[in-house]
Amino acid sequence: MTDITAIRTVLEHSQDAWNRGDGAAYGACFTDDATDVTFVGTVYHGGTEIGRAHQALFDSFLKGTRLVIEILDIRRYGADTAVVVTRGEVVKGTPKKLGKLATYTLVRDTDGQWRIAAVQKTKHQALMEAVSFKFQPATKPAAH
Repeated sequence: MTDITAIRTVLEHSQDAWNRGDGAAYGACFTDDATDVTFVGTVYHGGTEIGRAHQALFDSFLKGTRLVIEILDIRRYGADTAVVVTRGEVVKGTPKKLGKLATYTLVRDTDGQWRIAAVQKTKHQALMEAVSFKFQPATKPAAH
């Protein structure tokens, strides 16, 4: 398995764990010292805490939801680090749009397996972005 395939597989496993409502399996996709900055701004530390907190969410607010992600970009930094940008959504059906972005940092962990070391999630603010581009065109990224 290539590293790019292994990186994609970690994200697929995290998505599958979310979709099954399995907090322990979700947390296992993260390093022991990982950081998860959620969409609402909560910061969790370590795979165990991330898994425990998400299990509580899967059992309540996020019960029956699915995580849908699309990988936009994978960039490698040396042999053991990658940054992945995704677009996604948490839904209870079929998403109308993928309105959240996440930036993942993945590392080859001490056991040789790829894991998520950090993730930060942001809601795409299309209206605010359009206003910014209209009034300050220089803020528009080249790849937009």
